[in-house]
Amino acid sequence: MARKKAAARAARRGLPDTVKLETVRARIDSVDEQIHRLISERAKLAQLVGISKSKDGHTVDFYRPEREAQVLRRARERNRGPLSDEEVVRLFREIMSACLAQQEPLKVAYLGPEATFSQTAVLTQFGHSVRALPLGSIDEVFHEVESAAADFGVVPIENSTEGTVNHTLDRFIGSPLKICGEVELRIHHYLMGNMSALGRIVRVCSHPQSLAQCRGWLQEHLPSVELVPASSNGEAARRARDERGTAAIAGETAAEVYGLKILAAQIEDRADNTTRFLVLGRKLLAASGDDRTTLLVSVSHTDAPGALHRLLEPLARHRVSMTRIESRPSHKRKWDYIFFIDIDGHAEEPHVARALEALKRRSSLFRVLGSYPRAVQ
Repeated sequence: MARKKAAARAARRGLPDTVKLETVRARIDSVDEQIHRLISERAKLAQLVGISKSKDGHTVDFYRPEREAQVLRRARERNRGPLSDEEVVRLFREIMSACLAQQEPLKVAYLGPEATFSQTAVLTQFGHSVRALPLGSIDEVFHEVESAAADFGVVPIENSTEGTVNHTLDRFIGSPLKICGEVELRIHHYLMGNMSALGRIVRVCSHPQSLAQCRGWLQEHLPSVELVPASSNGEAARRARDERGTAAIAGETAAEVYGLKILAAQIEDRADNTTRFLVLGRKLLAASGDDRTTLLVSVSHTDAPGALHRLLEPLARHRVSMTRIESRPSHKRKWDYIFFIDIDGHAEEPHVARALEALKRRSSLFRVLGSYPRAVQ
């Protein structure tokens, strides 16, 4: 019936239905040719940018995260549909990734193995035209970037449900690395294994953060099952593949990579479960227009009344918004702490610079860990 109505409409316009469809397809082919031509033109311009900056340099020498953030924001702002903002940003990210990789692909280290959320964060930030390097620990990611064996690194920093990844914070205390970007990733957890039913599960294996993010679901559906922490969700999926009675909690991609069945989908306790990742590099960035700055500071005698208030007062006085503060042991002496602070704006913006100069004078330790573009969603 619907086909007859479509044919009648086409006939009223004076065209058979098949002719009209072929006309639309021909227009699509024409648009595809234009898109291809413009992408090739963009790739040639990207080559010129690389040559003009460093004839014998490496891709990392002219990769500009702040510039990419500006391009993605403009793509999102001018989008009028029908594609969603998220899809438009993803398409432009992949175009930029492919154009940049003409020189050589960026090498990006991440907390592996394959099929972890950290790998997804790498691809979200850099596109698929990079060489992603899975490593066994956060320490290894820092080391690979510090030694220039990797151009950048991606590590988790906090989860909206379970809070801060303290080991990442602690690693910054002794590292010269800078924060070059951030990725916010919606996290959906899947229960997977080789068994045919939940009743056959003996143990559930996953990263401690993932187990905690699914605590309520596990208590309701698998109250008597052993919960086994793993170094990563990818490692948990490997164990589920190889061990009888073991199921894993991981991202959906892990089921494909390790050949497992999805036993339950999206079992996280909170629908807005989100993890924030940091991009590690060796240089501070210029302003992108919508930035965040992370500080590492300390003050002598933190047990003195009002010490922290006096330290942070310049931020309020210069109207700089503090969005996050975390304290960690300094590892120098007992009850001595270092503070990690996120603020709005770039360290080179005049009002931010004035606030930081005043804060520095009041600190016994002061470092700008990075001023970097906010995550582009």
